[in-house]
Amino acid sequence: MDESDQSGSTPKYKRIILKLSGEVLRNTQDGEPIDATILRNICEEVKKVADLGVEVGLVIGGGNIFRGLSGAEQGVDRTTGDYMGMLATVINGLALMDCLEKLGATVRLQSAIPMDKLAEPFILRRATRHLERGRIVIFAGGTGNPYFSTDTSAALRANEIGADILMKATKVDGIYDKDPAKHDDAVKYGHIAYIDALRERLQVMDSTAFSLCMENKMPILVFSMKETGSIQRAVMGETIGTLVN
Repeated sequence: MDESDQSGSTPKYKRIILKLSGEVLRNTQDGEPIDATILRNICEEVKKVADLGVEVGLVIGGGNIFRGLSGAEQGVDRTTGDYMGMLATVINGLALMDCLEKLGATVRLQSAIPMDKLAEPFILRRATRHLERGRIVIFAGGTGNPYFSTDTSAALRANEIGADILMKATKVDGIYDKDPAKHDDAVKYGHIAYIDALRERLQVMDSTAFSLCMENKMPILVFSMKETGSIQRAVMGETIGTLVN
């Protein structure tokens, strides 16, 4: 699709992968890993986008429950820790599925780690068929392998299903030349080329995920989840966040 900025009544993107950090589900006040109100708010926004006819694939992290790298720092074997993190993404995926279904959406949860009682196995053709039939597909279990982040999983699934764009929803409203939390003079990019993001060592996502998108010309949109309706605005082609292509 044309990647120039445009907005209107028709969504700019037909098929998307939305990458959510597990941390967005956490209640920062009491530390509850999955806050019911936050979960519902996110699911309501996702459903609104799906109701527009957009084919939505979701990739959720597990950092609100367990993060493999953090576990390694505490003495947990890295491989074991990564598998624990992958299981955490399945827990989050089940929470998203349950909430979306209660809102009236049709959802399928697929896991890269076989667990037939909880989720379908990830099968590309089946996932694509679900999307074509208007079902929201949640991709959990990472890539099924240790040493890969959920960013990489999102990049992989976006390329596999032929998504128009990979949307990464974060706590920051785009990509800056330096950390805006530490530097008042940080400058936000509206658009940046892959090679420039690499050259300037900007933390778009981990290097494996970013390289996968760059090699396959998968555009990445980084935007904030803090504003209500931000997902829909992004899908409609409004100027929001930072576009990498």
